[in-house]
Amino acid sequence: MKAFVVEKIEDKKFVASVQEVEQPTLVEGEVLIKTSYSSLNYKDALSSAGNPGVTRVFPHVTGIDVSGVVAESKSSLFSVGDEVLITGYDLGMNTDGGHSEFVKAPDTWIVKKPDNISLRELMIYGTAGLTSALSVNELLNNGVTNGEVLVTGATGGVGSISVAILSKLGFEVIALSGKENQIDYLKEIGAKEVILRKDFDIENKKPMGKERFSGVIDTVGGNILAEALKQIKYDGVATCCGLTASPVFNTNVFPFILRGVRLIGIDSVESSLVKKTQAWEKIANEFKIDTLGKLAHEISLDEIQQAYEKILSAKAVGRYLVKL
Repeated sequence: MKAFVVEKIEDKKFVASVQEVEQPTLVEGEVLIKTSYSSLNYKDALSSAGNPGVTRVFPHVTGIDVSGVVAESKSSLFSVGDEVLITGYDLGMNTDGGHSEFVKAPDTWIVKKPDNISLRELMIYGTAGLTSALSVNELLNNGVTNGEVLVTGATGGVGSISVAILSKLGFEVIALSGKENQIDYLKEIGAKEVILRKDFDIENKKPMGKERFSGVIDTVGGNILAEALKQIKYDGVATCCGLTASPVFNTNVFPFILRGVRLIGIDSVESSLVKKTQAWEKIANEFKIDTLGKLAHEISLDEIQQAYEKILSAKAVGRYLVKL
């Protein structure tokens, strides 16, 4: 079978290419999926570059997402012909991932495809969409039901889908991005207003700012998250799921103790299968967006490396869909 394989040549030196590799064999409790689609995520790009925080086992097939049809099963939970998907867990990290014609995985990682959504649509969402859905859920479950919501890193996968979902739900979405040439794109997918990063990511020693946002979905961390916390309204909520700006941010306790602001971390990798299944049902129904096609760039296995370079250099917009 064909797969996108990353190999370690020497210490801190890696190469990647599409290769013919052996199709995996199953043991009890495992399922073999014939891949229909996968996607690209920031974590995939890090894995392709040999980031030891993501992947330590080489040769390695990237791809933390996959959708497809069960080709073989040694599980009582799944039968040949079932349409399924996987996002997260160890897939594409130290276990060979979705950028191959067949994927082997334990049945405890697998979700059956919900009704009202296709295998292709599932991978346009992918881990980014799941993370967005979990983030939006936390806002809703904590009383944020209207008003302005700030989405940082808004042209990225999580950011773009969050903008679109929040807009569908009736929020006034304020998109924050460093890409001045993508303002029209952000408004097309649902942003009411776009704030440029250069106007937001500034040194500000004031402990709090003027109350503006009912909620924040932050995908970048760093000083941007710190500044966003200062502008959240009383009893507002911020979710945090990314670190592309920085894993470190300096803040103070005033927004938390004077305005009751809550900061909630989002992890889509090790979330329970029940939680993931519930989120996918929402994505297929009340969270399903009409602008999904505007987010997707469909590529082949041969185009993955070029796309990774765009992701790592912060030039990517929307979602990369890998068609097998």
